[in-house]
Amino acid sequence: MANEFFRHYGADVAIAISPRGQGIMEVFFNGERIFDKKGEGNIYPDLKRVREMREVIDAKVGALEPTPADD
Repeated sequence: MANEFFRHYGADVAIAISPRGQGIMEVFFNGERIFDKKGEGNIYPDLKRVREMREVIDAKVGALEPTPADD
């Protein structure tokens, strides 16, 4: 999953993957949960599901308003 995100986004998007005990695996983007292993039958995401998550992130990134940089 990390490789797929990095291959697509490179250094343009910050991705953090942190293990949480008891088999919990969640993916958040901008504070919103976009994947919950428990909510999806306790199954780790396959490549198709990872690419679906990537599409969700793409749509959310496209909807963000650019913020001017402080000079």
